[in-house]
Amino acid sequence: MTALAPRNASPAATRDRLGRPLRDLRISITDRCNFRCTYCMPKEVFGKDYQFLERSALLSFEEITRLARTFTRHGVQKIRLTGGEPLIRRNIEQLIGMLAEIPDLDLTLTTNGSSLAKKARGLKAAGLNRITVSLDSLDDKIFMAMNDVDFPVAKVLEGIDAAAAAGLSPIKINMVVKRGVNEHSIVPMARYFKQQGHILRFIEFMDVGHTNGWRMDDVVTAREIVDTISREMPLEPADPNYTGEVAERWRYKDGSGEIGVIASVTQAFCKDCTRARISTEGKLYTCLFATSGHDLRALLRNGASDGDLDTFIRGVWDKRTDRYSEIRSEKTVKLEKIEMSYIGG
Repeated sequence: MTALAPRNASPAATRDRLGRPLRDLRISITDRCNFRCTYCMPKEVFGKDYQFLERSALLSFEEITRLARTFTRHGVQKIRLTGGEPLIRRNIEQLIGMLAEIPDLDLTLTTNGSSLAKKARGLKAAGLNRITVSLDSLDDKIFMAMNDVDFPVAKVLEGIDAAAAAGLSPIKINMVVKRGVNEHSIVPMARYFKQQGHILRFIEFMDVGHTNGWRMDDVVTAREIVDTISREMPLEPADPNYTGEVAERWRYKDGSGEIGVIASVTQAFCKDCTRARISTEGKLYTCLFATSGHDLRALLRNGASDGDLDTFIRGVWDKRTDRYSEIRSEKTVKLEKIEMSYIGG
């Protein structure tokens, strides 16, 4: 099943102060992950003694579904489940089944692929439309150094094949590129997924959270990535699929597919941002690089009516002015931002 084309926002749709509608919602359903990727959950911070959230602190499936329905009343058309690693949340298929009952919703999920081979068919049967898999190299040595738990590439590729067989398509592959670590994997990754017919998206190493040791010197720019690939497999720019699409699209000149590049550092990509995020503990964030959120869980557990939730969400989005990538500076980079493991990608 292909992605649903975004509907045009109605005149009454919730819009922020820059005129941007609310169309996309990302929900982090667990702060736990079985990987310790150095750019997201480095082992020196998220070690054996790290205190993850208690189960009671997580939003229940019923709470997540209620919030999802509420957000669709404000224009949300696509929901992406994230983590942590969402597939380690127990009985996730039940949650997907509940969300799949919401009409006209594009339901997707981002995973590290470690459990995908055994779960792909069940996820599709439950109602998941599409899937995105994170994979940073085809080289086992590089990939295992980045996930820092010695997880092999072959098992992720097995999961991708299983997802394709189950009909979770189009499949997208996300590759975070960090200088001095995996930039030599750019062309092999592009060549492999070009042949497989999946869309590979390259992501500049981002200053999300405050534990990944981000430095500008570690960023391989979108321009470098495109030029590197185009020297061997010529590319040309492609139009965005919809307003607010974060990835810049490039297609192969031989007509054999496309790639995406998310220039999260070197280009301002906030202008048309339509995304809201709900963290693992139920806080609403209006920016990937946010420093604070708005407590939805407290409202849910204190008896808020649907009208109360509508008023709260509209009030938050109406005041939104976020444009971090446009105002990024040495000062903002040093702010203590919410961690990726709580807010998803």
